[in-house]
Amino acid sequence: MPSITNLPNNSDITDEDRLRFARQIILPEIGIEGQARLKQASVLVVGAGGLGSSALLYLAAAGVGRIGIVDPDKVELDNLHRQVIHGTSTLGELKTESARRRLSDLAPQAQIDSYPQSFSESNAEGLARPYHILLDATDNLAARKLINRVCIRQQKPMVFGSVLRFEGQVSVFDAHRGPCYRCIFPDLPDSGAIESPSEAGVFGPLPGIIGSLQALETLKILLGAGEPLIGRLLIFDGLFGRFEEVNLRKNPRCPECDNPSG
Repeated sequence: MPSITNLPNNSDITDEDRLRFARQIILPEIGIEGQARLKQASVLVVGAGGLGSSALLYLAAAGVGRIGIVDPDKVELDNLHRQVIHGTSTLGELKTESARRRLSDLAPQAQIDSYPQSFSESNAEGLARPYHILLDATDNLAARKLINRVCIRQQKPMVFGSVLRFEGQVSVFDAHRGPCYRCIFPDLPDSGAIESPSEAGVFGPLPGIIGSLQALETLKILLGAGEPLIGRLLIFDGLFGRFEEVNLRKNPRCPECDNPSG
């Protein structure tokens, strides 16, 4: 199982890397050692839609060395107002393939793994195992709950994002350092009771903003920089341009992290 704490602080940073990431390496919080950590890091992004589009682009652009993409769907016309990793030329293609080609053009040095399938009980553990972090870019509760369970069992952070209409949310759930997703949302059904973006709508820039924040949180965790949103939920109201932060606490009777093998 890969460990974030065991990422090397030096690696074969090339002259091309130094040039490509120059504006990032110059930051004292990153430097050559931080860039080397990103090069050795791996992230699995579950969902290549609105949230996944911006998260994938910024993870690849920042120099994450291995990125996995899980999504069973194909690119459709009504995706394009928010799923900016895809384009008119990729209509009808698998989203994983469309995204893989775009990322390979943006970051040819990265290893891009494509999984054109649903993240399900039968494959979730195997898909997640090679990666340091799981980024939740899904739009359904069943998949989100499954990501949470896998992260608890494999002792990995889950970088959460959600959008609806003009509002978005982002947090980091890490059951070993704070609450997990089910600590905060213990009684959610798999489907039916909560409106989805396909039913209620979503304003195009919102997934871009929240997905970018998810990429930011992921990179901070990999670098050991700043303060990740563990135990905090960041809420963005895009219609009125307001951020709100809510403190979160671990639930001692959580149905998931109180029983990680369940």
